[in-house]
Amino acid sequence: MKFYRKILFPFVPVYYAVTCLRNKLYDIGIKKSVAFNLPVICVGNLSVGGTGKTPMIEYLIEMLKNEYKVATLSRGYKRKTKGFQLATENDTDETLGDEPFQFYSKFKNTIHVAVDAERTHGIKTLQKLENSPEIILLDDAFQHRKVKAGFNILLTTYADIYTKDFVLPAGNLREPASGAKRAQIIVVTKCPLDLTESEKEQITKELNPEAYQSVFFSSVVYSDVLQSIDCSMKISDLKAFTLVTGIANAKSLVDHLKGKHLAFEHLNYKDHYEFTEQDIAELNTKELIVTTEKDFMRLQKYKSLKEKLFYLPITIAIDDSLKFDGLIKEFVASKR
Repeated sequence: MKFYRKILFPFVPVYYAVTCLRNKLYDIGIKKSVAFNLPVICVGNLSVGGTGKTPMIEYLIEMLKNEYKVATLSRGYKRKTKGFQLATENDTDETLGDEPFQFYSKFKNTIHVAVDAERTHGIKTLQKLENSPEIILLDDAFQHRKVKAGFNILLTTYADIYTKDFVLPAGNLREPASGAKRAQIIVVTKCPLDLTESEKEQITKELNPEAYQSVFFSSVVYSDVLQSIDCSMKISDLKAFTLVTGIANAKSLVDHLKGKHLAFEHLNYKDHYEFTEQDIAELNTKELIVTTEKDFMRLQKYKSLKEKLFYLPITIAIDDSLKFDGLIKEFVASKR
């Protein structure tokens, strides 16, 4: 534990008590949760920082979009708009937030993408649309208990399992680990591709899931091809470049690129970083820039970067995808 977190450790019981009380008030019905008459699937986590929610939402979209009318609903973190916003061709990362804008950029012809800090209001507004969705995917809403999602997918990273962490401010947990009991599925994300069955058993034992919970393991799969606005490039053709990241944890990407013995400098910014004019001026001096898809959503608007800016697409691989998909589809069918 870092030194400053040791200093903050005495405040843990206060935060723990407050979050426990809040959850208890929802559990016993004093604070009200709203349930809806359509499948609502929540993807979230217990900890702050990146656990892989965006690729999980995209996995679910790919699974469901050909059979159902799907909508995503996010808070729209750091957007410059207020209230409910349904994505259109006129929107950008500034009006939607980078992650919802990424969903819209990839799936705009097949799904609705909406943002609203008040998820209850957002769902009700989506239901009033002429072409209303049949399934709603809630992005990062595990602690938003005003909505009672019918199905909860909880993510925790291989390198930072929630059972080995503390609540804020000494740790990274938004609420006590007991909150995991609200999930139907727990996914350990960002696992090594060579994770053994023995390791999976040890982690599952550590998580100690309830009888109604299923545990899965997922890994990040990096594309072999970089994408830009209007062209592509094989990773094997890369020369020296600058890696630009503004995500919670870039370690897995950095390790992946180093594993390919590529030469690069790394400009590492904080999560959801808002690039300044000075930052863009510095990036304009670089010959080739590789970034994440989320960061690409924020950087592609700068025309001066167009010829040099590429992102590395990722997907996720789930260890028992047939069972995972089956549980999701079984829930959706049960609510129709």
